[in-house]
Amino acid sequence: MTFHNRKTFCSLIALTLAALAPLTAQAEWGNLNMRVGVTPLSREIYDLHMTIFWWCVGIGVVVFGWMIWSLVAFRKSKGAKPDTTMIHSTKAEIIWTVIPVVILVLMAIPAARTLIAIEDTRNTEISIKATGHQWKWQYEYLGEDVRFYSTLARSSDEARQLQSGVDPKSVPEYLLDVDNPLVVPEDTKVRMLLTAQDVIHAWWVPDFGLKKDAIPGNINELWFKVDKGKTGIYRGQCAELCGRDHGFMPVVVKVVTKAEYAAWLAAQKAPAQSADAAEPAVDTAMPATAASPAADPAPAG
Repeated sequence: MTFHNRKTFCSLIALTLAALAPLTAQAEWGNLNMRVGVTPLSREIYDLHMTIFWWCVGIGVVVFGWMIWSLVAFRKSKGAKPDTTMIHSTKAEIIWTVIPVVILVLMAIPAARTLIAIEDTRNTEISIKATGHQWKWQYEYLGEDVRFYSTLARSSDEARQLQSGVDPKSVPEYLLDVDNPLVVPEDTKVRMLLTAQDVIHAWWVPDFGLKKDAIPGNINELWFKVDKGKTGIYRGQCAELCGRDHGFMPVVVKVVTKAEYAAWLAAQKAPAQSADAAEPAVDTAMPATAASPAADPAPAG
């Protein structure tokens, strides 16, 4: 490459980088990566993801850098000639076998640690059964006699209808809101038992870092513990293609303080207790028979 051509090539690269710089500055790079999340597991998964990512970047830089350097340094125009005498090298084969094995082992250790943590549902404080239906979720708080359905919010359901005349952009949290969100307390280990009534669904909340399939006839488990002080609304979706209205089956979790959760739970139980109290008592005693004869007097002696 002549000096003139090299200068032109460098100028083109500089112009390209200058043109892309504003786009890079304006891009929301945070949306392209995994979320750090609000649970210990989500942070651990994120850290594992970034560790593996930078390992792959380093491997790519070394491999492609070595390859490009070899192509440039030993090109034919510089008089390089292939070595036809070396047809086998045991030393080289050992090196390029051992190095990948070491790298894979170093990757496997933190990955195995995280996988074990994901499946560790010991010492859970609340257990909730989530059943997927076409196309809604049913939540049951085990041991608390509280259950309800969570379906797409009426405002979103109306806007999604053909010729409804409602602009979806005018609907807050379009297709991501429900009528009855799942309510859980902060700083509490919650175990989710997932199953389905009809077809395979998947319960997924990105900020929790977890997704698990809900399969008919099977029970899958996951757990999460939202950090203290991270109360609020967290949204997700069914992540398994489950039929016509798959896109209208959001997951919404409302995280509250422990005191607010206790009050909410008591309010959910109140209607059921009132209904039980309103039922008339049933007398289970055997009624006396109208035709029962009086006891015979003792015979005279």
